[in-house]
Amino acid sequence: MPSPCRVLILNERDPRHPAAGGAELHVFEIFSRLAARGYSPTVLCERFPGAPRTERVMGVEVRRLSRVPLYYASAAAACRRETRNGQVDVVVECLNKLPFLSPVYSQAPVLALSHHLFGTTAFQQVAWPIAAGVWLAEKLIPAAFRNRPFLTISESSRQDLIGRGVDGERIQVSLCGIHTPSIQPDLTTPRPPHVVYLGRLAHYKRVDVMLEALSTLRPRFPDLQITIIGRGPARERLEQLAGELGLLERTRFAGFVGDDERDRIVAGARVCVCPSEKEGWGLTVIESNAVGTPVVAADAPGLRESVREGETGFLVRAGDVSGFAARIGELLEDDTLSAQMSQAALRWSHAFDWDRAADDMAGALEAARAC
Repeated sequence: MPSPCRVLILNERDPRHPAAGGAELHVFEIFSRLAARGYSPTVLCERFPGAPRTERVMGVEVRRLSRVPLYYASAAAACRRETRNGQVDVVVECLNKLPFLSPVYSQAPVLALSHHLFGTTAFQQVAWPIAAGVWLAEKLIPAAFRNRPFLTISESSRQDLIGRGVDGERIQVSLCGIHTPSIQPDLTTPRPPHVVYLGRLAHYKRVDVMLEALSTLRPRFPDLQITIIGRGPARERLEQLAGELGLLERTRFAGFVGDDERDRIVAGARVCVCPSEKEGWGLTVIESNAVGTPVVAADAPGLRESVREGETGFLVRAGDVSGFAARIGELLEDDTLSAQMSQAALRWSHAFDWDRAADDMAGALEAARAC
């Protein structure tokens, strides 16, 4: 590294935001490591009630600006001012919500970090006027980022960018890492009929598909237990649906839990289900695999790369309730198949490392800085 690199990161949320998710985990796991190497990362993010305007989180300076929707204008103004004044060496724009389109106003080199783009799935997540704005803003990405480098977290996301008009030669893929679990999973004893979901409770995650599938399996597995880990705007509707399907007494909505508790719960489950219609990368899939839990997931972008079909789990057509029921049922009733997939899932998880992801980011930053 020629000299300490001052990095300005545009991302709507930080890990302490009530709605933080996988994108925030990815950003801070990487930049906390780069901070330890001498980089100076600063994240401009949204302010939320009770949070200080500035603080250091995981070694990264966090500056909380306005609330949405004023946040995006505030972030653009701060980026323009600080890059014009020579306070920034590289801007990293995180593409996972509304695009900032920072190359239009940044006076410093820009690296696009693409977790995922919404496309039409935005209309399942927010009110249609907001979704239309996101959809239209995403249409501007190829022109705004012309000749700018991209770093993305899966080949599916790379292909999505190419399909939108971004030059594939400018897109580098860098897979996410995971933390080593705090527990050693038991792969010798058959696990009980316990099914878990891990992730945000958002409408496009389609947790309703999992619940509907499990309702059809209840007569075959009278001891079936369900745990839903995570928080989000869809929780109330999912609790209502669980009641309508007769699953409420056997379903635990755990909310947000810490890493150790998450690992303990998932390690006790027979199968994790990820029915989301679109992901940049299936981080929760690999976190489940790391405690020897196979995954039944939607055959969707990102997830089809994190699940090794027939080896660490199964892929099912998105929204196919009967398909999910069939594959979950196979893992619940076949001890041999479950054990084989548990072992394969654990082996597969060993390929993912945050230090390697930080190395990739360091290389991408220096390349962008040199442009």
